[in-house]
Amino acid sequence: MSADKSGKLTAIIHESINNSSTNEGSAENIVGITRTLYACPNVKTESKFVLTDMQTPLAMRAPGTVSGAFALESALDELAYELKIDPLELRLINYAEVSPEDGKPFSSKELRKCYTEAAKKFGWETRKPEPRSTKDGNWLVGWGMATGTWGSAWLPASARITIKADGTAMLESAVTDIGPGTYTTLSIIASKNLGLPIEKIKAVLGDSTLPNAPIQGGSFTTASVGTAVQEGAQIVLKKLFEMAKFGDYKFEDMKVEGGKFVAKDGKSISFVEILQKNNLPQIAETHTTTPNTGERNKYAIASHGAQFVEVKVDEELGIIKVTRVVELTAAGKIINPKGAKSQEIGGVVWGIGMALTEETQVDHRFGRIMNPNFASYYIPGHADVQGVETGFVEEIDTIVNPLGVKGLGELGMVGIPAAITNAIYHATGKRFRNLPVTPDKFF
Repeated sequence: MSADKSGKLTAIIHESINNSSTNEGSAENIVGITRTLYACPNVKTESKFVLTDMQTPLAMRAPGTVSGAFALESALDELAYELKIDPLELRLINYAEVSPEDGKPFSSKELRKCYTEAAKKFGWETRKPEPRSTKDGNWLVGWGMATGTWGSAWLPASARITIKADGTAMLESAVTDIGPGTYTTLSIIASKNLGLPIEKIKAVLGDSTLPNAPIQGGSFTTASVGTAVQEGAQIVLKKLFEMAKFGDYKFEDMKVEGGKFVAKDGKSISFVEILQKNNLPQIAETHTTTPNTGERNKYAIASHGAQFVEVKVDEELGIIKVTRVVELTAAGKIINPKGAKSQEIGGVVWGIGMALTEETQVDHRFGRIMNPNFASYYIPGHADVQGVETGFVEEIDTIVNPLGVKGLGELGMVGIPAAITNAIYHATGKRFRNLPVTPDKFF
């Protein structure tokens, strides 16, 4: 990585070596983030693929990108110290207003707001620039920061929406909920579009007999299945209204609230009344959403986030504590704020684990994993996770999908490992280029 004296990047070279098994290939896109995050006129990336006598590596939360971000954001931090430029200022100097890879405009990008608001919450302006300049008793204190980004895909997906004569509704889709709150998020979308309280919405997910949907992965579930739910709800409502034969009123002029179609003059007719009048127990519609790839392809589409971290290091014992994290994210419209916040906190915890404790140990004689359970594969516990503050900046995107949502389930982890090791350098003056940073690596 090179830059001129003002901090403007002039060149980046990022090379990665990926391993996979001998019986099937599986490679992570480690270098992709380097092509898309900062404005730089000369960027070269190269990925090499090596087959090894080990099991096939599988995808798990921000695969490839979080590793690439560790390399890129660590190198940028080193450059900031070499140039004697604040690490945040260096990122702002090289802020990409259009996609560095192909020059396309961003569908939306509020990363600058993430930087400024997160820095203010963290108190970054009081940072002492010199490493080893801050202590708290026997603890060396360091501050570090990094940037994260993740794509925002939208895939074909199907959902069935049913309105019942008992005043309830049901949404069905084959998509699974592996923990991010998909049941709740899809129910919120159905509730808003059907004008029913969320307690009257039943979500049925995760069965292959249900309408087709993508896997739960890639941070595209809400964009894909959520859009199918929203569009499907509008279709079933229109069919229901046509059955009502409600005077000369038009569907487009109706408000939907409280399980009723409500006209501007206050007259209304309920869903239950319409179904009973037509002797129907329910009305259902299965809908498949198709991404508007033509329009989307005109833009660069991604979510972004800024991470600021404080660590305390006992250098004699090699103990590292992550004492404070502030992370702000720009991910379009937030449908389920509580669930989204939980996802970002989870991403921070995973990032702490990657940076400080988690490591797959392999017997190189046989390719056998030697720590296959939680007794010897260490993940962060409650004592390892202290002050974590996450939040979202407002970002309106009319291009990404009809909901205006972007991927965020994986984004929360992307910049955290680099922010932690950058903070460790600020605390100790020691630079760590491989993970995890365990106590033995201090000596």
